[in-house]
Amino acid sequence: MKSPSEAVRKNKRAPRPGTGGITLSDVASLAGVSAITVSRALNTPAAVSPDTLERVRSAISRSGYVPNLIAGGLASNRSRLVAALVPTIAGPVFLETIQALTDALAEAGCQLMLGQSGYSGAREDALIDAIVGRRPDGIVLTGIMHSPEGRRRLLASGIPIVETWDITPTPIDMIVGFSHEKVGAAVADYLYGQGFRRPGVVIAEDQRAMRRRAGFEERLAELGVHGIPVCTVPAPSSLANGRAGFADLRARHPDIDVVFCGSDVIAHGVITEAQALGLSIPGDVAVMGFGDLPFAAFTHPSLSTVRIDGLSIGRQAARFILDVAENRDVGARVRDLGFLIVKRASA
Repeated sequence: MKSPSEAVRKNKRAPRPGTGGITLSDVASLAGVSAITVSRALNTPAAVSPDTLERVRSAISRSGYVPNLIAGGLASNRSRLVAALVPTIAGPVFLETIQALTDALAEAGCQLMLGQSGYSGAREDALIDAIVGRRPDGIVLTGIMHSPEGRRRLLASGIPIVETWDITPTPIDMIVGFSHEKVGAAVADYLYGQGFRRPGVVIAEDQRAMRRRAGFEERLAELGVHGIPVCTVPAPSSLANGRAGFADLRARHPDIDVVFCGSDVIAHGVITEAQALGLSIPGDVAVMGFGDLPFAAFTHPSLSTVRIDGLSIGRQAARFILDVAENRDVGARVRDLGFLIVKRASA
C-alpha cells in the first residue's frame, strides 16, 4: 500500500528542477478541494467550513506538506513573523512579556522570532541587520538605548517598530513601558518614608538599571541623603552576583540599613548572603528588589519590590504591530503603563 505522499507523486506532473516536495496543489488533490480553498484554510481558516478545514488539515498531515511562507509573504506583503530582541532569556525578567507576545501573535496567525541582544549595542546592531532584510511584520525591542547606526537602519526599514520596557516622548515608532528614572525616585521616597537613611545599591551593568539608580540618587539628594555606596555587578543578574555584591558592599560600608537592588534576582542573592552572615532582615538590613518576579512573595522574608506589568507590555506591543498590519488606527503611540511599589516584609 502506497503512502499518501507516494500516491501524490505518482499522479503529479514532474517537479520543477531543484524541487520535488509536496505542493499546495498536491494537498488540494488529496483533500478533494481547490488549491484556493487550501490557501484559504491555511491563511484564513475562519473563511472555510469546519468540514473542509478538517479535510485540508488531514491532507496536510498525511502528506507532510510544509507551506512556502516566503512565497505567501510575497503574495500578501505579510510575513506573519514578528521579531523580538531581549537582552537575555537566562533570567525571568522578560519572560512574561515574551509569553504575552507569543500568545497574542499566535491568536492572529503570526509567529514570534526571538533574539538575545545581550547588554552590548554591537550585538543588537548585528541582529537588526539580520532581521531587517527578512522583512518581518514588526520588530519589538527592549529599551530605547540604541546605537545611531541601529536607529538609522530601523527608521529607514519602514517596518513597524515597538520599543518596550522603557518610555520616551520620541520613540522610533511606537513604545510601551515605564520610566526607570521615576522608578528610582519612587523607591527613594518609599524607603525614606520607611525611615531608612543609610542606603546602598547593588546593581548590574545595564543601562536601564543605571537610570533607576540615577533617579534613586537624585531623589535622595533632594531629601538630604548623599554619598550612597554602590556595588556594580556583571549583567545579567544572578543570585551569585547578588551575594557577591552585598558581601562587597557590607565589607566597605557595614552601617548601611537598606539595599536597593537592580533586580529581584540580585535581591534574592542579597537576602541569602545577609542571612549567611547572621544578619536579620529587615532588622539589621532591609532589602528592596525590582520586577516582582513570581518568587518574590515567597522568599524569607518576602521581598519588597517594584511590580512591572510585563504581560500588558507584551500584549500592547503585539496589538501595535497587528493594528499596523491590518491598517487599523493604533491610537497613542506612547503608552506609559507605570509601575507599583509592593510593600512586603524585607523592607
